[in-house]
Amino acid sequence: MRKANSTNTINKEQLEKNCGIAYTNAIVSGRWKLSILAFLLDEKKLRYSELRNRLTGISERILIAQLKELQADSLVNRISYPEVPPRVEYELSKKGLTLKNILIEMAEWGTQHAPK
Repeated sequence: MRKANSTNTINKEQLEKNCGIAYTNAIVSGRWKLSILAFLLDEKKLRYSELRNRLTGISERILIAQLKELQADSLVNRISYPEVPPRVEYELSKKGLTLKNILIEMAEWGTQHAPK
């Protein structure tokens, strides 16, 4: 955790405020965030366990943290149903859906340029 008034934090905030690429990178950076967004784009809604099963190698702690960050940035909606046992689903928010073209372009670029 960075100090709120450190030079590094101030520089980061200033860069993200003035550079759209830096802001976008800050929002979607993280090893699993783009994969989570891509699965939700393809599947529309996924239960927590379905996401966990698709993301081979992710730990429970990291998945929860990444989902919380995506929710905090208003990219993902968490839908909790009052059932026993509890059921929770995730979907892209309206803001998250605006990343559709970017995610598709990134997937196409990666397919074309990934090492064979």
